[in-house]
Amino acid sequence: MPAVRHASFAPHVAADARLLILGSLPGARSLAERRYYAHPTNQFWRLLGAVTGQPLAALDYQARLAALAAARVGLWDVIRSAKRRTSSDGDIREAEAHDLAELVASLPALRMVAFNGGKAAAIGRRQIGNPGRVTLIDLPSSSAANTVGFDAKLAQWMRLRAALAPERPNP
Repeated sequence: MPAVRHASFAPHVAADARLLILGSLPGARSLAERRYYAHPTNQFWRLLGAVTGQPLAALDYQARLAALAAARVGLWDVIRSAKRRTSSDGDIREAEAHDLAELVASLPALRMVAFNGGKAAAIGRRQIGNPGRVTLIDLPSSSAANTVGFDAKLAQWMRLRAALAPERPNP
């Protein structure tokens, strides 16, 4: 199977986002369905549902996106486009990255950027650099190809709650 150039989706990031989750590049199922984390074995919506305290996996896609916006969570990918034969991040070639530093700088309420998987972290950290006020977190991939158990993944993903905690009033 020859490598084909694939492009990411538009970002789902509101101006008041506190948390930005960045994947690498949508897989074949997501590209076909035009929605993030569409493969039924991907644990993304279950993991993030636990973080936000909402049943995201049970909602339809538009309701999921609305719930993320209400929770002040943004979603995008680090890669603008790349060649790939399969859905595996290890198969990504000739990646062109998004300008993530510009996005991060444009979000005044942003507290944390989380990378969903090693490829997203490797590319995203290079693009963002040292954001100062924003915490960068590397997460185990939500993909079923990452054989780490759900509970072990969830323990790491729960660190994202810190970005969503209400602000404390200044004394």
